[in-house]
Amino acid sequence: MNLDTLLLYTTVAFFYITSPGPAVLLAVVNGLRSDMKVVVSAALGNVLGLGILSTASILGLGTLIKTSALLFMIVKSVGAIYLIYLGYKFLVNKGGLHFDDTKTYINRSKFSYFKEALLVAVTNPKPIIFFTAIFPQFLDINRAIAPQFLIMTAIFLTISFTSLCLYGLLAKRSKIWLQQGNVMTWISRATGGLFISIGIALMNLKQRTS
Repeated sequence: MNLDTLLLYTTVAFFYITSPGPAVLLAVVNGLRSDMKVVVSAALGNVLGLGILSTASILGLGTLIKTSALLFMIVKSVGAIYLIYLGYKFLVNKGGLHFDDTKTYINRSKFSYFKEALLVAVTNPKPIIFFTAIFPQFLDINRAIAPQFLIMTAIFLTISFTSLCLYGLLAKRSKIWLQQGNVMTWISRATGGLFISIGIALMNLKQRTS
């Protein structure tokens, strides 16, 4: 892989990663309801999930998911159901947003946020499509695949981790302007609605793809 191709890949990956999606929304939510340790824990979970998807794609499992209607439906359905479940928790305020960070630690461990982000990542159609349809196009088949795979994956994971942490940090800083009235209650409801909407959209995507 030459430098021009690598730069093009990095640009494509950057805009693909930083565009709004379930992982970004989850980072914003974690930034609003907790501290940066939680944001980082979730970002690491997301990175592990992306690493799994990247490895699966290079082993041919990604292509299998892409070409098998049944496997594709299962992955899409699990992701959609989980996102709808997260949305429901926010609507009933069981995953609610608040400014007292200590409340979060009483009910949840950082590892629970890690697992939550991991599951969102491995069932998210956005990275699945990237690693099965876009990622392979940048590989130079005339050169060793393993080094290219490692470099491209490292770039993708680094951008993802950094962007999620920045989204979480910006959300956390914005709480200064949100500490009034029932603003956080409405944000929690809006967040729940967004998660449910994304989940329903994934259901529809599954039906059109299958």
